[in-house]
Amino acid sequence: MGRHLRERARLLGFNRVGVIPAGPARRLDAYLRHIAGGLHGEMAYLARPDRVARRRDPGIILPGVQSVVVVGLDYYTADLPPDLAADPSRGRLSNYAWGVDYHDVLTPRLETLAGWLRGQPGAGEVGSRVYVDTGAILERDHGETAGLGFTGKNTMLIDPRRGSWFFLGVLLTTAALDYDPPPEARPEMPTCGRCTRCLTACPTAAFPQPYVLDARRCISYLTIELKGWIPLDLRPLMGNWVYGCDVCQEVCPFNRFAQPTGEAEFYPVDWDTAAPPLLELLALDEMAFARRFAGSPVRRIRRGRLVRNACVAAGNWGSQTAVPVLTRLLGDHEPLVRGHAAWALRRIGGEAAHAALVAALAAETEEAVRREIAAY
Repeated sequence: MGRHLRERARLLGFNRVGVIPAGPARRLDAYLRHIAGGLHGEMAYLARPDRVARRRDPGIILPGVQSVVVVGLDYYTADLPPDLAADPSRGRLSNYAWGVDYHDVLTPRLETLAGWLRGQPGAGEVGSRVYVDTGAILERDHGETAGLGFTGKNTMLIDPRRGSWFFLGVLLTTAALDYDPPPEARPEMPTCGRCTRCLTACPTAAFPQPYVLDARRCISYLTIELKGWIPLDLRPLMGNWVYGCDVCQEVCPFNRFAQPTGEAEFYPVDWDTAAPPLLELLALDEMAFARRFAGSPVRRIRRGRLVRNACVAAGNWGSQTAVPVLTRLLGDHEPLVRGHAAWALRRIGGEAAHAALVAALAAETEEAVRREIAAY
């Protein structure tokens, strides 16, 4: 059944598939050290005892589980044109967010694969669960065990033939399948060797050492997972990233082998989708945000956090052009937006920005926002 399962997975569009016996992740200890050191930041769900228990024993997630199927799907489309990539008046989105939400692409296909398994002659009662980074599963670790790549110093799973621009999905099943050879029985994978490009290129120094990511300093965490105030010392280092960050992947030598994906849904409609003008992001209200990012993974952070991120990017841009729209945001209904707009205005400076801040301080009642306004 294993061979036919792999064929079926590829017919569903997955260009990587590996099958391994169910069990704890091989690098579970590294994960436990990560959360013990607080490197997961405010992602408290990662350290919840019930989630830790599930990562130790997938049988808690699916009683009777025997097999783990790990699939991969490329999402690399193209490099952002150099003139846009270097334009500080535009917000940068991580490549994976240029098209439709990958959950909406991978999850139905995994469900279809699970249904195919249940329908096989003689399969009997087959239980299954599917996850696309939504469960207590260490997907990258299981992907490495299944032979989909090796763990790089930037903690990404890297396919030495095609790089790291791919999504992972996991199917847990009670069916016994034909398994891929264990790592020790396969030819040795390449490694990062002496290369440290990802570590030195990280704008916020989020890698305290190779293979260790401090999420609290990672731009992806700061722009997506962090729900509150972005630390003051990190804001100037974030450049114009407004949703995620690709720096540690962009500099990886293995990604020179990346091939454009065949999934049309992952391609941006236009370059304004991949690198939207900051002035447009700053002007978004709730309805405009909902329209613009319908079907996009960006919708998960909602309008407030995206505009917060755009305020930081505008402050780093430093152009007086942004002062009028930032001034309007000093009256926004969300304190988080008002505070980060104030930071951006102070960073840009000038008479108009100063006058706007003086007026806002006189009217502001939220203490956290007042601190942002009065900090300079």
